[in-house]
Amino acid sequence: MALGDLYEAGEFLQVESYTHVQRWAKAIRVRPAVERGRRVNRLWGEPEEQLRERHDASDLD
Repeated sequence: MALGDLYEAGEFLQVESYTHVQRWAKAIRVRPAVERGRRVNRLWGEPEEQLRERHDASDLD
Protein backbone atom coordinates (compact mmCIF):
# COMPACT_ATOMS: atom_id res chain seq x y z
CA MET A 1 0.00 0.00 0.00
CA ALA A 2 2.83 2.40 0.80
CA LEU A 3 4.17 1.88 -2.72
CA GLY A 4 0.79 2.67 -4.23
CA ASP A 5 0.25 -0.71 -5.87
CA LEU A 6 -2.75 -1.86 -3.85
CA TYR A 7 -6.33 -0.95 -4.73
CA GLU A 8 -5.10 2.10 -6.64
CA ALA A 9 -4.99 3.91 -3.30
CA GLY A 10 -1.61 5.49 -3.96
CA GLU A 11 -3.01 8.42 -5.86
CA PHE A 12 -5.72 9.13 -3.30
CA LEU A 13 -3.29 8.88 -0.38
CA GLN A 14 -0.50 10.70 -2.24
CA VAL A 15 1.99 8.06 -1.15
CA GLU A 16 4.71 9.39 -3.45
CA SER A 17 5.01 12.45 -1.21
CA TYR A 18 6.16 10.31 1.73
CA THR A 19 9.75 9.83 0.60
CA HIS A 20 11.02 8.16 3.78
CA VAL A 21 8.11 5.72 3.82
CA GLN A 22 8.75 4.96 0.13
CA ARG A 23 12.41 4.24 0.83
CA TRP A 24 11.54 2.01 3.79
CA ALA A 25 8.87 0.08 1.86
CA LYS A 26 11.25 -0.55 -1.05
CA ALA A 27 13.96 -1.76 1.33
CA ILE A 28 11.55 -4.14 3.06
CA ARG A 29 10.11 -5.48 -0.22
CA VAL A 30 13.48 -6.81 -1.46
CA ARG A 31 14.24 -8.81 1.70
CA PRO A 32 14.37 -12.56 0.91
CA ALA A 33 11.82 -13.49 3.58
CA VAL A 34 9.35 -10.90 2.26
CA GLU A 35 9.83 -12.08 -1.32
CA ARG A 36 9.13 -15.68 -0.25
CA GLY A 37 6.13 -14.67 1.85
CA ARG A 38 4.56 -12.74 -1.03
CA ARG A 39 4.44 -15.99 -3.04
CA VAL A 40 2.51 -18.04 -0.48
CA ASN A 41 -1.12 -18.68 -1.50
CA ARG A 42 -0.71 -16.41 -4.51
CA LEU A 43 -3.09 -17.42 -7.30
CA TRP A 44 -2.42 -14.60 -9.78
CA GLY A 45 0.50 -13.25 -11.75
CA GLU A 46 3.38 -15.08 -13.35
CA PRO A 47 3.53 -18.85 -12.58
CA GLU A 48 7.02 -18.57 -11.04
CA GLU A 49 5.65 -15.97 -8.61
CA GLN A 50 2.84 -18.26 -7.41
CA LEU A 51 2.75 -20.86 -4.67
CA ARG A 52 -0.81 -22.13 -4.35
CA GLU A 53 -0.12 -24.38 -1.36
CA ARG A 54 2.74 -24.54 1.09
CA HIS A 55 3.36 -27.62 3.20
CA ASP A 56 7.07 -27.36 3.86
CA ALA A 57 9.83 -24.73 3.71
CA SER A 58 11.29 -26.54 0.69
CA ASP A 59 8.11 -25.69 -1.27
CA LEU A 60 9.46 -22.14 -1.61
CA ASP A 61 12.69 -23.25 -3.29
